[in-house]
Amino acid sequence: MTVGKRIASLFRMDDDTWARHANPWSVWSRTTVLPLLILAAWSRVWIGWWALVPGAAALLWTWFNPRLFGRPHSFDHWASKSVLGERVWTNRDENPVPEHHRVVPNVLNGVNGVGTLFVIWGVVQLSIWPTVFGTALVYASKLWYLDRMVWLYEDTHP
Repeated sequence: MTVGKRIASLFRMDDDTWARHANPWSVWSRTTVLPLLILAAWSRVWIGWWALVPGAAALLWTWFNPRLFGRPHSFDHWASKSVLGERVWTNRDENPVPEHHRVVPNVLNGVNGVGTLFVIWGVVQLSIWPTVFGTALVYASKLWYLDRMVWLYEDTHP
């Protein structure tokens, strides 16, 4: 089972949830999760242990977001195709993806992981530069990854 499949299972992503998450409003509003988590973690300086409250709210938003919006009227949007491609990628152990799509998503997820480590370092140390640098790496790699998912979807669903 792929890591993506485990995460989808943890988030209870069924067919309806995937379709609702393909709504562009869901895709774009989900980009707020990382800044919310960073702000929640950083807020420990100002509000102490109460920082767990906005942290928990940000995590709940991560789970709730794919369920909040309705199915899109059309799946022709770039954002919708990125989610549908992500689902293809998640299921690649059952339905192998074309050879030319097998390396770059893993590399981009690795870059995302490195960015996440910088964010964690920055937040723990309350240091701006690693937090901002890590956030830039996370967003650049994630958006590039989503673009690759659009390409994957278009290649597998002509």
